[in-house]
Amino acid sequence: MILIIDDDSSIRTSLSFMLKRAKYDVQAVASPKEAMAVVRSVEPELILMDMNFSLTTSGDEGITLLKQVKIFRPEVPVILMTAWGSIDLAVKGMQAGAFDFITKPWNNAALMLRIETALELNGKKKEEEEEEVSKNGDTFDRSAIIGKSKALMDVLATIKRICRTNASVLITGESGTGKELIAEAVHRNSPRAKKPFVKVNLGGISQSLFESEMFGHKKGAFTDASSDRVGRFELADKGTIFLDEIGDLDMSCQVKLLRVLQEQTFEVLGDSRPRKVDIRVVSATNANLQKMVQAHTFREDLFYRINLITVHLPALRERREDIPLLVRHFANLQCQANGLPKVDFTPEAMDYLKGLPYPGNIRELKNLVERTLLVSGKDTLDVEDFKAQNLQSAEPTTIQGIEGMTLEETERQRILQALAQYGNNMTQVAAALGVSRPSLYRRLEKYNIEL
Repeated sequence: MILIIDDDSSIRTSLSFMLKRAKYDVQAVASPKEAMAVVRSVEPELILMDMNFSLTTSGDEGITLLKQVKIFRPEVPVILMTAWGSIDLAVKGMQAGAFDFITKPWNNAALMLRIETALELNGKKKEEEEEEVSKNGDTFDRSAIIGKSKALMDVLATIKRICRTNASVLITGESGTGKELIAEAVHRNSPRAKKPFVKVNLGGISQSLFESEMFGHKKGAFTDASSDRVGRFELADKGTIFLDEIGDLDMSCQVKLLRVLQEQTFEVLGDSRPRKVDIRVVSATNANLQKMVQAHTFREDLFYRINLITVHLPALRERREDIPLLVRHFANLQCQANGLPKVDFTPEAMDYLKGLPYPGNIRELKNLVERTLLVSGKDTLDVEDFKAQNLQSAEPTTIQGIEGMTLEETERQRILQALAQYGNNMTQVAAALGVSRPSLYRRLEKYNIEL
């Protein structure tokens, strides 16, 4: 994104039009205050900055703003603009960290050349820095993990330390916080990176199909076994198996899983010959497994087997500074996928998004951004666009008569109320409850809830 900072609306309009025609993502603001709000929340690729924002023509306001920007975004190139150009002002700007300096009015072709040069040189600088990092042995790949908050960086620091080992990892956190992305990062940065990464949603596998899905079966092992099937553990041999929603696994399946994790062996249904596998196990859950162990609904020996290393992902409300980055990331992906022009967001819209509670966390934010972008069809999304598509904006229903109810009865009642509130729309119900759709279906089966 290229950030334009100028108090003249005609300048902002003409620059935005020129850059958008050149296929650049653009955001334009009128004051230093608005500029710093953007710079604090997202890292532009380039900044075009006016030097004067009041009746003075000294350029001091621009120099001050430049110094503030460089505190937060030292690597971002800045091109200064002014109608009151002088050699002394240009020198002051360069000394404060500016990349280039132009005077108004400018030649569009010359300005575009300077912009392209700044972006190209900055890109090469980043590549050189990455190469230097690689030489120093830090090649951590955090692809698709968006954010710079301290809470997230602490998680990534832990991943960096343990990814090279074979230690089992338990990733905890609320539904929608990105546990699968962290699991993929563990695998991608491990010595097993070139081997299979097999994902298993345990919340979506019924008890009757567990052995067939996980261990495989031979033809004729049971009535519907018309051909041989390779199980998930065998598929993951030499690589990593990701056991998502492990807290939803019933006790009988936990026993079968424990044996594989302890002995690294399993038996295919219909074949008594044990097979050995070499796998790393990464598990994830939004449940409190320690409390489940105390309640005897989760095996203690399995719990200690899967959580040699525990990584807890913060909820989105605990890392709100990452929301603007996530919003733009999801919007850009959606625009690319559907061949749409890039969209922008008003500062008020960003403030609104940063203030939402997000019981469904990043998954809920992603759905809200994508839904609003597709439905509105606008180039710039404002607060009202998001309010119109926010499924959480209605007042939540309260559970009546909760006293005397068990935890399971309370959960069943909440699911029934959500189904009624959203007319059995499973996507909306799952988002309202803060669980994934497979997990929601698992709970429907568990509580014998029929639609």
